[in-house]
Amino acid sequence: MALDFMAGCLGGLSGIVVGHPFDTVKIRLQTQVTKRYAGTVNCFAQIVKQETVFGLYKGMLSPLAGVGVINAIIFGIQGNLLRILEPGLPSQCIAGGIAGAVQSVVCCPLELAKTRAQVQQLGFRAHKKYHGSFDCLQEIFRQNGVRGCYKGMTLTILRETPSFAIYFGTFELFCASMTPHGSSIDCISPLGLLFAGGMSGIASWFFTYPIDIIKSRFQADGDGKDRKYHSIMDCIKKTYRIGGLRAFSQGLTATIARAFPTNAATFATVTITLRLARNYEKQLDLS
Repeated sequence: MALDFMAGCLGGLSGIVVGHPFDTVKIRLQTQVTKRYAGTVNCFAQIVKQETVFGLYKGMLSPLAGVGVINAIIFGIQGNLLRILEPGLPSQCIAGGIAGAVQSVVCCPLELAKTRAQVQQLGFRAHKKYHGSFDCLQEIFRQNGVRGCYKGMTLTILRETPSFAIYFGTFELFCASMTPHGSSIDCISPLGLLFAGGMSGIASWFFTYPIDIIKSRFQADGDGKDRKYHSIMDCIKKTYRIGGLRAFSQGLTATIARAFPTNAATFATVTITLRLARNYEKQLDLS
């Protein structure tokens, strides 16, 4: 049981290191109201030009510190639920959806801080309101209390529940297609695990992306008098009014580009960690 939590923690750390630059680009594209960036590549180039390569890693401390907890919750709950559910695709989806909903409690405040840190004023000499994700979270708590730290919680649950149901369901489908009849997932090569994990990430993001757009804009919005959006529906209406249906896919290319390597690294790390641990336990039993 504890092994699922540990493997999830390691998988999450590897995924963050690989995918955070793409996440920064995704957030910038999602939250731009005026056309600052021409597209994914242009956004990458402008960030590096104006803020150096370190600009791509803005806000990474928050997810890096929290991803261990988040992925431990996700893979821990999912792995343990599978032990009491009937084997099969529906169980993977149910366990994944429940795990996604539960981890939203940790994910929401961390993503709120990360998002606001990522969309701060650009440029070398620009005034920075926050000195990092944790400073941002502390400031939000100081001004708005616990409730302020959970701005966007409803949207986070609405995104994470179906997202992780799709995530684990897709991984199960790809692994099943690569596993010979009568064999286990342990026979799949690391390359196969990378592919299955990457495709799972793409599928989960593709189908929940419009919700993520609204969540990013709603969380990036100011508080009090600085607010542009007075409710979730207000955010949806204003997003559509300004950009039409295309606004709900803004930054999707960067997200897909991030989803494959991030989730390939995450799932491969988790699966290989569990595989090595099980083999080690077998050797101990034999000795």
